[in-house]
Formats: sequence, C-alpha cells, structure tokens
Amino acid sequence: MQKNNFDIVIVGGGAAGCAMAASLKKRDNTLAIAIIEPTAQHYYQPAWTLVGAGEFDAANTVRPMAECIPHGVTWLHAAATGFMPEEKHVVTDRLGKIQYQQLVVAAGLKLHWEGIKGLPETLGKHGVTSNYRFDLAPYTWQLVQQLQSGKALFTQPPMPIKCAGAPQKALYLSCAEWLAQGRLGQIKASFYSAAPALFGVKEYVEPLMQYIRRYQVDLHLNSTLVEVDGPNKTAWFNIKDADGNVQRISETFDMLHVVPPQTAPDFIKQSPLANADGWVEVDQHSLQHVRYPDIFGVGDCTNTPNAKTAAAARKQVVIAAENLLAARAGLALPSRYDGYGSCPLTVEKGKIILAEFGYGGKIVPTFPWDSTKARRSAWWLKKYLLPKVYWHLMLKGREWLARCGACG
Repeated sequence: MQKNNFDIVIVGGGAAGCAMAASLKKRDNTLAIAIIEPTAQHYYQPAWTLVGAGEFDAANTVRPMAECIPHGVTWLHAAATGFMPEEKHVVTDRLGKIQYQQLVVAAGLKLHWEGIKGLPETLGKHGVTSNYRFDLAPYTWQLVQQLQSGKALFTQPPMPIKCAGAPQKALYLSCAEWLAQGRLGQIKASFYSAAPALFGVKEYVEPLMQYIRRYQVDLHLNSTLVEVDGPNKTAWFNIKDADGNVQRISETFDMLHVVPPQTAPDFIKQSPLANADGWVEVDQHSLQHVRYPDIFGVGDCTNTPNAKTAAAARKQVVIAAENLLAARAGLALPSRYDGYGSCPLTVEKGKIILAEFGYGGKIVPTFPWDSTKARRSAWWLKKYLLPKVYWHLMLKGREWLARCGACG
C-alpha cells in the first residue's frame, strides 16, 4: 500500500526537486522524503542549445526518472493538482492527498506554446523550431544545415523565461555555422526580443552587441511574436514604440526559431501559495514561503527576481535545505540567497561569455577573470564539465561550488 505521509514532500522531480531531495538526504539521512513527479523521463535542458547547433547528442540529455530520484527518496509517480496548506496536504491526480510536515515546491514553469496563435500546429515543420523542446532541438540543427539562403528569424518572449540567454544562443550558434560555411551573406538573421535591451545586465550588452554586428543581425527590441502561419512562412509581431504605442507587423521567414511565453504552472497559479502573478511567493533571500513557514520554494516556479537557470537552482537548494532543516529544529534560518544566476552565452562555436550575476544585476563571477570576455575555457566548461556536474554532483547532493558568493 502506498504511503501517504512524509516528513518532507517535494513537488517536482526536475533539476531543483531532485537536487533538493539529495541535499536534504545528505544532511539528514533519517528523513522520510517523497518527490511527486508525473513524468518518467528527466532532462538536462541546458544542453539543448548545443543539440540545436550539432554540438551535443540529444540522447545524452535524457535519463529515466527512476535513476535521478536520490537513493532512499520515495518517488510518487503522480501529478500534483493542488495544495491544502492549512491541512498540510498536497492533492494529486491519482494518489489522493499526500501529507507532509514540510513542503518544497520545485515544480518548474509552464511553456505556453498556445500563447502564440498558430504555433502549436506548425512546430517541427515548415521551418518552425525551438530548442526549448527535447524533440525539436535536433530539428533546429537540421534547419541550420539545410538553409542555403533566405531569412532566419529568432524570437524572445516577455520575461520571465527560463534561461533568458537561450534565445540569443540559438541565434549566435546558427550564425556562426552559416559564417563558417560561407553562407551568412546569403542568409539574413533577425532577432526579435520583447525586452527593451539585448541583455538584462548592462555590462554584458556591448560584448554581445559585438556579435550582433559580426553576424550582421537585424535587432528588433520591444518586439513580441504573437502569431505564426507555418505553411505560408509568415510571422506577426507586436512592436512597441517609445511612447508605448503598439503596431503589428508581418515578416516572412525561411527558418523561425521560437521561444514560447512562459508562466507558472496552472495548479500553482490557482493555489493559496501563489502571488498575484501566479508564482510561489517566497522570501527572496530565505526561500521560505511568506505566509506558510513550513513551505519552501526552489527553482523556476518561485517569484524570486533572479534569472531562472539550472545554475540558480543549484545554489538555491543549498540555501533552502539549510533553512528548511533549521526551521524544522525551531532555529533561526542561517542562510541567504543572493540571487545568483548563470548564463553561458554561446556567442560562437568554441567560445562563451560566462555571464554570472545576482540580484540587482550585480556581477558575481565564480572565477577570477573578466566575465564579459568570450573564452574557450567557458565553452569547455559548458560542453564537457557542467553536464557531469549536473548528473554526478548536483543530483547526488555533492555541492561543489554550490554556495553563493554572498550567501550566509
């Protein structure tokens, strides 16, 4: 018979959820911990950008979920559908109510493909692709290889999104390939971003603009993709001017790389845990829920104003685990999260600008170098070392370089 009462329940078996379970087990192996997760596969999503550039095998980005759940943690193969925080229950779709003493919400976010009219039915064909899906990243590389001439559009939706640099990474790596093959002169690349600036941390804008110029990219800011007609290869954008007026324009394409708008999962939006925007409402430093002290949030599902990246989750789980166990013991919360996020910007094949920053856009580099410079060592780190760190350290509770520079 399925047990339905645990010391700690974690909603979500992605990067943050599995790492949180491993971190807690490392600190106290006696805890009865369960992860509620409906999917049977676990993905290393940061490598999908490299898959879309022919630099990584998609098969190496997926493993069975059962292999990623930490030893001694119960996997509840179900979907969470609601929360009853007063009763300390999580409601699931097929296992009833699961009771907890403490709860960690690590449910990630929702890719809202339907938020762009016409997109779902044309994805994966008619030259429309996205590195934000496991099955589509290889199609991106196929399109990049096949395109000999024409127009290639790359889009970025309004924030927040996970890995805010990923829309640009697809652009730079595609252009780098076309440049290497002598085709960039025949292919015109355009980048349509809903953001008012190329990147959210000002120190990285000019280094990135150098690559925009190198690849002769048409840059369109304050521009949001709203509709796609795949068979007729046409995309529509809402363009906002300096006065806030919006004009709709159409653009034809031969290749279109789309990043979908992103929201909190519906079952979180509709729950008492959410803020007005639908995200789990936690204190941005302690990661403890602002209304329910027995609940913590980690990863992409929270309202913390950091970049939503796997690197951020890796730092957050250390803070949340220490604070959760302190709260469990009735002690003051000892650790503080500084908003660390990392975005390895793949500006060309073999070179990366390793953007690392915390709350307020403060640069917090891990290594003693100028992080605004593109480096081969950062490429080696992203392509070869970080996947190993993820599978063998982060998901196993081995917290190498996982403490924030300004954390308690």
